[in-house]
Amino acid sequence: MKTLAKLLVALIMTVSVKAQNTVGPMDDYSPQVGTLVSMLNDMKNRVERTVKDLSVEELDYLMDDKANRIGSLIMHLAATEAFYQVYTFEGREFNEEEEEQWGTAMSLGKEARDKYQGHNVQYYLDAYTEVRNKTIELMKQKDDAWLAELNAAGNMNNHWGWYHVMEHQSSHLGQILLLKKRLPN
Repeated sequence: MKTLAKLLVALIMTVSVKAQNTVGPMDDYSPQVGTLVSMLNDMKNRVERTVKDLSVEELDYLMDDKANRIGSLIMHLAATEAFYQVYTFEGREFNEEEEEQWGTAMSLGKEARDKYQGHNVQYYLDAYTEVRNKTIELMKQKDDAWLAELNAAGNMNNHWGWYHVMEHQSSHLGQILLLKKRLPN
């Protein structure tokens, strides 16, 4: 009986692990858009799992005078996604108000190092989640044909734009993981 119970637990764990490690179409989205949203959400979940337990001091840690703080990197992820929202959904760049809100986070550097400190992790994750929630709602209004559409400049399609958001987040997740490993004990 013990062996059977162990086998059942192993089977359940295998099935549930496989279910968590899939990307693909989602309800309320066209097939490719849903697949893209599932990948974006997986990346966001990875970022959140990596930072969710960090203290303010850890989020503010500065490895050297050229590095970024973890908190500013999370804001950068939100800012980049906010930019691609207006760029792909509205065919424009940030307006003055959006530039004021997101410009420092987009640029990173000294100004972002100075601005983004002293906040708890929820501050950063709330900004990131607010932007993502808007992306999810906007994606519901689009179909797979929209993904193939070129921007006004003709140098990228919408699918590439959102692929770039995802790979950009992956790249900065790598930075966050490096900074997390370098935190003082």
